[in-house]
Amino acid sequence: MLSRVAESIYWMCRYIERADNVARLITVNLNFILDQPAGQSEQWEPLVNITADDEWFRKKYGAPDRLAVLNFLTCDREYANSIISCLRNARENARSVREVISMEMWECLNRFYLEVNQAVGSGPEALFSSQDFLAAIRHYGTLFAGCLDTTMSREEPWYFGRLGQLIERADKTSRSLDVKYFHLLPSVQDVGTPLDENQWASLLRSASALLMYRQKHGRIIPNKVVEFLILDPNFPRAMLHCITRAEEYLHAISGAPMGTYSNAAEQRTGQIRAELAYTSAADILRGGLHEFLDRFQFKLNRVGDAIHEIYFALQPAGAR
Repeated sequence: MLSRVAESIYWMCRYIERADNVARLITVNLNFILDQPAGQSEQWEPLVNITADDEWFRKKYGAPDRLAVLNFLTCDREYANSIISCLRNARENARSVREVISMEMWECLNRFYLEVNQAVGSGPEALFSSQDFLAAIRHYGTLFAGCLDTTMSREEPWYFGRLGQLIERADKTSRSLDVKYFHLLPSVQDVGTPLDENQWASLLRSASALLMYRQKHGRIIPNKVVEFLILDPNFPRAMLHCITRAEEYLHAISGAPMGTYSNAAEQRTGQIRAELAYTSAADILRGGLHEFLDRFQFKLNRVGDAIHEIYFALQPAGAR
């Protein structure tokens, strides 16, 4: 398989997942604001913080108020990780590999982009008068994932697509947790209050996880929510599940047996998977959830770097 094709499919799926997850992050914040006590100021700066593009935002927008942050994350065509930029990039990658992906994937993605492109022309104030826009983003993201799974053979294109999807999903689940736990809880006095419980429920709902969590754990208990979203091996948005599947697909691509590694991407993914598999929510919280998530994101970025170097980067003639 050509590295150009593999890279286009990987990033096509990663950009779609990123747009979906940016919508979920905004939904978390909007729900937190609806649940907070009257008179308390809205908090939008955490959404800028977790993008790691604070400096870029402040140069262009200044203070992180509601409209500035919503425009930054959804409508800004100059910002590479806004929803509209992600969909534009996904569509361009899909266009370059139309002979490899299924017709259903192309039609879904093309319709997704065209509808969002038309909607963002109205600006963030009109877009977010309700949450219909965010719900539509999540709907199309789920529809595209379904097209990938039901119309593609389990061969290299599918493995690269799923790999991009899973790495992006694990990253954004960690960032959603970080928003709640590290940035948005007003004070320690709010822990265990109805406000705190509502926020954890909103976080689960944004990950489409509330019902599955309740079936497994019942009452909303912060430690159990952390355990579910990080360490559950079966829930598809849990970090451990994403990393486990990503490791399997890397081995399917290289042909190396599980339990071994043939390149840095497999090695680093296996190390993350082992760390998650052999820890507990109590250990994570004892060492600091934010610190744990920060380390996880750094390690996941190194996996992405390794995938690029091994499979996508141009190599000199004769290099191995």
